[in-house]
Amino acid sequence: MDSRSGEMLVFAKVVEAGSFSAAGTLLDLSPSAVSKLITRIEERLGVLLFQRSTRQLVVTTEGRNFYESCIRILDDIEEAEQGIAGGKVAPHGVLRVNVSVPFGTHQLIPVLPEFSQRYPEITLDLSLTDALVDLQRERIDVAIRMGPLADASFRARLLGESRRAVIAAPAYLAAHGHPATPEELVRHRCFNFNFRRTLDEWPFRLNGQIVHLAVRGGMLTNNGESMRQLTLQGMGIGRLALFHVARDIEAGRLVELLPEYNAGDVEEINAIFLNQRFMPQRVRVFIDFLVERLGPALKHA
Repeated sequence: MDSRSGEMLVFAKVVEAGSFSAAGTLLDLSPSAVSKLITRIEERLGVLLFQRSTRQLVVTTEGRNFYESCIRILDDIEEAEQGIAGGKVAPHGVLRVNVSVPFGTHQLIPVLPEFSQRYPEITLDLSLTDALVDLQRERIDVAIRMGPLADASFRARLLGESRRAVIAAPAYLAAHGHPATPEELVRHRCFNFNFRRTLDEWPFRLNGQIVHLAVRGGMLTNNGESMRQLTLQGMGIGRLALFHVARDIEAGRLVELLPEYNAGDVEEINAIFLNQRFMPQRVRVFIDFLVERLGPALKHA
């Protein structure tokens, strides 16, 4: 009989209580029984979960990673059992979310207070980065991705789509002029991303065809929010998704350039998650919330 879930529970209690004796008191076990169980787990895994001394018990890096996995598994087991039993338990547990800096800053974070009010027992572990992360390796529950999805091992829920726009600040245009055609961008300072090609290209519709023109500007950045800030400061011309800069355009802080030449290219925005047989309740309610709160706005982005 597999008793690993019981071992995980004991291990988690040791981490939370800070000692074998305190965990034993909570679980009605002797300190020696708890110690032997932890040693058995370490021998099976081949790693040290705790650094032991006569004064304190310190969780190792491997122990901390194992603890986070244990908590997620124990939460999933509880939710599964409550679902079968018909119990009405509020969604709870740690929810790991990964999203790009622009989308997280301008779309997700503004609605998170409402989510936390609805589901106060869910602890959000939010990471913002424009670099792609491995969902399985980083133990991410939900990631929000732009563009085509190539990995069939994940499931996806469409949130919306957004087209890109070429933009500049009024101060930049006052100092350097307003480009009348895409070809004139060669004389302007245009921002690129450093995680793409050294020579970046922007698409435009010219004479009924999509043409990609090389742009350059002497400054690279690794995320869209930095590009937005540089553009707002009047340092050059950027090309960003409308979900990112629509409010700036409406407020007059940025101006959309060459709209008649816009290629009309749009990127789908999806919430992706692991393709698993049992979806934890905390994941399900979060994705439903994203569709409810962000979906309507993204249909017009």
